[in-house]
Amino acid sequence: MLLRMFLAFPLTFLLVNGVTILVGVSIMLVQDWTLGLVILVPAAPVLITCVVFEKRYSGAARRAQDQVGDLTTVVEESVLGIRIIKGFGRHRSQARAFRELSGKLRGTELHKARLLATILGVIVTLPELAIGAALVLGAVRVADGSLSAGTLVAFLSTALALRWPVDSIGFLLAMSQEAATATERYFEVMDAEEESSASAGRRAAGAMGVPPLERHDCPREHGLVFENVSFRYPDAPAGSPPVLHGIDLHIRRGESLALVGATGSGKTTLTALVPRLHEVTSGRITLDGEDITEMSREELRSRVAVAFEEPTLFSASVGENVLMGGGAGADDLGRALAVAQADFAHALPQGVDTQVGEQGLSLSGGQRQRLALARAVVGRPDFLVLDDPLSALDVHTEAAVEAALRRVLADTTALIVAHRPSTVLLADRVALLSGGRITAVGTHHELLRTHPEYAHLMSGDPAAEQEYQR
Repeated sequence: MLLRMFLAFPLTFLLVNGVTILVGVSIMLVQDWTLGLVILVPAAPVLITCVVFEKRYSGAARRAQDQVGDLTTVVEESVLGIRIIKGFGRHRSQARAFRELSGKLRGTELHKARLLATILGVIVTLPELAIGAALVLGAVRVADGSLSAGTLVAFLSTALALRWPVDSIGFLLAMSQEAATATERYFEVMDAEEESSASAGRRAAGAMGVPPLERHDCPREHGLVFENVSFRYPDAPAGSPPVLHGIDLHIRRGESLALVGATGSGKTTLTALVPRLHEVTSGRITLDGEDITEMSREELRSRVAVAFEEPTLFSASVGENVLMGGGAGADDLGRALAVAQADFAHALPQGVDTQVGEQGLSLSGGQRQRLALARAVVGRPDFLVLDDPLSALDVHTEAAVEAALRRVLADTTALIVAHRPSTVLLADRVALLSGGRITAVGTHHELLRTHPEYAHLMSGDPAAEQEYQR
């Protein structure tokens, strides 16, 4: 908005007024160079004031724009989380946070106003004093006969014609600084280094001080393969252990594997590595034998579909939200809704054309989760990554979704984060993630018999889970 305003108004007037001032001063010097020099006396202090103003106003403008962003965030979060705020009685603390941020913003805007008032005072006062001095000196010279009255009138008329271009310099500079600051904020995002598809993971590993895994011949079996994968968040404290370490896992083509582990074991982080929402710190991940860092993100994400435990919907229709995952039209949409047991969409006021509202808050949690699952399967992906996609469903709906999902999983390679035995049973095999490592792989029944930690997790014993987390 600030850039558009600058290009539409201040930029044009800066050019026009700048040319007007140069031409006007040249004319005055030609008319009478002595009076012209009198008019130019304020130029030096005005220029110095403009330089100081530009530096100070730029800092204040940047601070104000950052504070507007912070204030907008508080307002947005308060509106979206109004039920939580009311439920926990936190309305006063949110109001207090709003008042504090708006107070800071008010102070910054007042500081900007004072700076603008200062430069306007200097820019308006000094030229007026110079014109007054030129009038006095010109009148004396006309009385002495060294200057004609017509020349003095012409000179003063030219000087007065320059009052508006000179007076406008202050607010034009202010608007220019606002636009410059907005441009700086824009390019902070646009100039962020963009990871190229090739060797992104190895560069990330070098930046973390972790030696990258030497490339070696990987078995060319089709499927999803993790080879000695480790991951540490870029902002993690130095010396802290990685979230994931030495992950070796092979999900064969057409196989589904359930990933089970205690809270905080790294399950969600592991699933985020497949579509490259995070880059591996070391090791590599391959799809059908091809390193994912050698693919473009567009190609990778066209082959991998994801559904997260916390579903995100957009302020669009049901159909548009689902077809965002791919698909070619009504047939694919209907099939995906059937798989996710989301037939409720047809009963909405406008059917699948019904707007779900911002973040889909007009729907229940289970309905949002089923639409997110439909979005994941609508494009018939080669690889499917599901992060506990059935957690918000009741037992009967979950059973129906699982029955339909089994048919989908028969034709795709899937990694499924699971917390309940019913979800685990969707998979052909199970991997147990503990402390950032894969500690066991096998079928559900094998791990129940041979691995105590897995048996405790599936039993739903909270005390046992906390013990294993320690």
